[in-house]
Amino acid sequence: MTGRRVFSAIGDIFTTFGSAVAASRAVEAGRKPRADDLRKLGMDPVVFNRIGRF
Repeated sequence: MTGRRVFSAIGDIFTTFGSAVAASRAVEAGRKPRADDLRKLGMDPVVFNRIGRF
């Protein structure tokens, strides 16, 4: 891997981790996570909004 690809991969890891933290904190606070964060985690925001409480 070239240096640029390594740094890009590391940046992607931090972006994904940040989105996971932001989404989990929003859910814990009873709020809806941002659609952008859900997309970065591979989730469809429309489907996520249909999830009810149990």
